[in-house]
Amino acid sequence: MSHESAAPTASVASVLSPLPAAPDDLESLFTQVRGLIDDAEQLCTEFEAELSVIPQSHQASATNLIHYVALRRKDIRALQVALAGWGLSSLGRLEGHVMAGLVSVANALAKLLGRPPIKEAPQFREGDATLDHHTNALFGPRHREHAVRIMVTLGSDAAQDQKLVESLVRGGMDIARINTAHDDDKVWEAMISNVHAAAQSTGRACRILMDLEGPKLRTGAMAPGPRVLHIGVTRDARGIVTAPTVVKVVANLSGSGAELPVPSLLWSELQAGDSLTFKDIPGRQRELTIVDRRESIVFAQTKQAFFVEPGIRIAQMRDGKVLGIGEVGEIPPTETVIHLLPGERFVLAGPAHLGRPVQRNTETVQPAVMPCTLPEVFREVSINDRIFFDDGKIAGVVCDATPEALQIEVERTPPNGGKLGADKGINLPDTASRLPALSEDDLRHLDFATAHADIIGLSFVRTRQDIERLYQELDRRGAGHLGVVLKIETKRGFENLPDLLLAALMRPAVGVMVARGDLGVEMGFERMAEVQEQILWLCEAAHVPVVWATQVLETLNKKGAPTRGEVTDAAMSARAECVMLNKGPHVVEAVRFLADILVRMQDHHQKKTPMLRKLKVSEGRWQPT
Repeated sequence: MSHESAAPTASVASVLSPLPAAPDDLESLFTQVRGLIDDAEQLCTEFEAELSVIPQSHQASATNLIHYVALRRKDIRALQVALAGWGLSSLGRLEGHVMAGLVSVANALAKLLGRPPIKEAPQFREGDATLDHHTNALFGPRHREHAVRIMVTLGSDAAQDQKLVESLVRGGMDIARINTAHDDDKVWEAMISNVHAAAQSTGRACRILMDLEGPKLRTGAMAPGPRVLHIGVTRDARGIVTAPTVVKVVANLSGSGAELPVPSLLWSELQAGDSLTFKDIPGRQRELTIVDRRESIVFAQTKQAFFVEPGIRIAQMRDGKVLGIGEVGEIPPTETVIHLLPGERFVLAGPAHLGRPVQRNTETVQPAVMPCTLPEVFREVSINDRIFFDDGKIAGVVCDATPEALQIEVERTPPNGGKLGADKGINLPDTASRLPALSEDDLRHLDFATAHADIIGLSFVRTRQDIERLYQELDRRGAGHLGVVLKIETKRGFENLPDLLLAALMRPAVGVMVARGDLGVEMGFERMAEVQEQILWLCEAAHVPVVWATQVLETLNKKGAPTRGEVTDAAMSARAECVMLNKGPHVVEAVRFLADILVRMQDHHQKKTPMLRKLKVSEGRWQPT
């Protein structure tokens, strides 16, 4: 078996030969189970070279992973049903101890046939104990309340707000994640200092994970739009203005965003009750009334929508008299996007170009242009490769490819068309990219991370060479002892997962993050549930802890109240060893809410196994008399 064909994916399953329907006779069942044992042992023989270089501490885990992949190369559903009919294990819960499960069933069948056991069965509990040991090594010892760890992505405010970080740790945060795609060394150092201080004051250990960005393909900069300030008004269903709009009036040098800049001298003379009058871009007479003046802030109100640009003349009025005249000052350029509809084409170019919308004149149409951050990938793209933008909101296909640019035909957008702007993610699930998982920026960030972090997150892992490169860089910095989390966020990374796990087991502390955002785009959201299951199974077979990540309790985190679907998702996350929350204004509440769910769920579930604690609904009239 080649490394590339190891993963139990749809493409692999299509070439496998399913077992015939299993008859109920014991002899046939025994023969088939014995055949599964032989297959598992044979595959280990084929992987003898790979196994020989794995440290002794991880030999059993690597062997169990190979046994599991051997088992999943066949369709054994009919066999499972037949075994269950005899009251035997249906082999549905043996990820952590494959050979123990197979041998135990084979021995039970042998006993029913009046034969001696085929061999002594390995211990069932060794797999669970090994996974628990590896989880502790990576994430630290568990706290008493919940076995599943909680990881939280820190925002920039965690660098200044010590109380916020302490609240997160008290609420249940076990690992603080720092995304090196944002902020800088100074901010990261302040975050880490606050985490350490919070851990000391609460008596709860909290490890630091620094996540390297990797070769993240994103849209580039757009050409600046016109310098126009648009102020709207609120209207009812009949078009009547229902309330005045408040406008912040600023001195020229401080103008930004939705603010009206006026000359400093004129601004300094404004008082409550004054008005500002002008003709806006369409030539309409407009008026704002000053309603409040504080030391450094002036507020005005208007019931008239308007568009203004720099240079428009504006007058200060008081009691019907003109007190001063000036011009509207500098206004930031508006953010430009390109509008896309199914069937349209646009060009994806390198970062030397600025993005611009489609350009039309009487004779020609110039397609819209969107730059991207990593034009090196153009050399690897083929015609008909799929391409997705902005978390899959816009889908297209490559209809022409050169080393300089790609021509994209849009296939799907939101119902009223899609808007694509700068700094949006790009996914190419059909493209076998050879870009290294470690960029030059990652190597610079690794210098800081190895000096301050406990765990390194490796993004966009695709091949075992990506892992080997990271291990080499860690050794070069004297940081081979650090934990590593592999982020599975591409189709190729998922399909190569057994190989990646074998490579990762060369080190003592390793985990896998199911990065459901990019992975969902690449695999298709309709497949995300089964893909997530397969990652959980394979990692449990390798005794590698899993981080359940992306949009966990997202609505609670951002808006303060969860959806029903999010609560169910959070409850299901208890089957992983760690759950990650993103940053958000309600992240402390989200941590506490998640911690409560995890405590409740651990009484009902351990991985895939239901835990049959006493149910309250069995009390009352259902109790024995």
